[in-house]
Amino acid sequence: MSGLLVGDDEKRELLEVSLGPQHPSTHGVFRMNAVLDGETVVKLQPVFGYLHRNHEKIAESISYLASIPYTDRLDYFSSLTNNWAYCMAVEKLAGIEVPERAEYLRVILAELTRLQNHTAFLGFLLGDMGAWGSVLMYAFKERDEVLDLFEALTGARMMCNYFRFGGCRCDLPEGWVVQAKKVVANYPAFLDEMEQLLVGNEILVSRAQGVGILSGERAIAGAMSGPGLRASGVDYDIRKVDSYGIYDRFSFQVPLGDHGDTYDRLMIRFLEMRESIKILEQALGGLPGGEVMNPKVKIRNMRPPVGEAYARLEAPKGELGFYIISDKGPSPYRYRVRPPSLINLTLLEEMCVGLKLADLMIVLGSIDIVLGEVDR
Repeated sequence: MSGLLVGDDEKRELLEVSLGPQHPSTHGVFRMNAVLDGETVVKLQPVFGYLHRNHEKIAESISYLASIPYTDRLDYFSSLTNNWAYCMAVEKLAGIEVPERAEYLRVILAELTRLQNHTAFLGFLLGDMGAWGSVLMYAFKERDEVLDLFEALTGARMMCNYFRFGGCRCDLPEGWVVQAKKVVANYPAFLDEMEQLLVGNEILVSRAQGVGILSGERAIAGAMSGPGLRASGVDYDIRKVDSYGIYDRFSFQVPLGDHGDTYDRLMIRFLEMRESIKILEQALGGLPGGEVMNPKVKIRNMRPPVGEAYARLEAPKGELGFYIISDKGPSPYRYRVRPPSLINLTLLEEMCVGLKLADLMIVLGSIDIVLGEVDR
């Protein structure tokens, strides 16, 4: 489609281009309607909904326990943090306490999830720039070491279904901690090499620096969270703000960007992975003994008292929250998800207007969305 844009001195023809309805960087089915003045973007509309599968309404018709595997399918790169956020909401609603060992396991698995998510992000972002293949496979090779740990513990590499109200489904298998420590110890060398490979590439630097800029003020106004918010210089990390679980026991920093561009959003992931390694070293080294499940909790017949609760955590892509209302029935009266991918995606147009068409996919990739939680 095309139209005319009347300027002061001339009439310029605008071209409306529909990009999609799918692209590898979106991890799902997604479309963008872009209005172009030549090669310059003057308007952009994200179009989603192709993967809507009634997640929230289904949860209102099944048991509290039965919803845990469904949370795996939100951001399926980060199923364990999805489990944790949902379990936190139910535990808050029902007043359930979690054993100390289970709290440590939750932190360990959440930070391993952050590692493998950000590692995949590095490979996909390079793919968005046209370098599909070697870099992605290099990233996935290291990510597989983490997925091996997930599989050994939960029986699945991605849809883990591991956390439970009041703890975790099972304890660690023999030798798991030793292997986890090896994976964590080897990760800095991989990050050093990957960072040198990416930052040393002048094409990447020129295509990422100064592209897709989002100020801290606009990021806050648009409710952005996670690495994208911190790349814009906003010091806000729910692990520090809420100190949920036992994060207040661990020493780590919150990396911040200076410019809020695509390059900063890339580098924030590198810095966050290094901080995750610090947390993992502390948590694995201080892992206590004891139970991994509160024996007083009857998870199969969960009927929380009448009330409402909202619980949130710092998922790899930002603030993931669950809002639940209970009428003391076997299913939630109301179940609502606050997905970071959807909220962060709403700022895409602001980051892209004024850029060239070729920059759109890079900026989209730097947001790091998964359509499983955008559409639900």
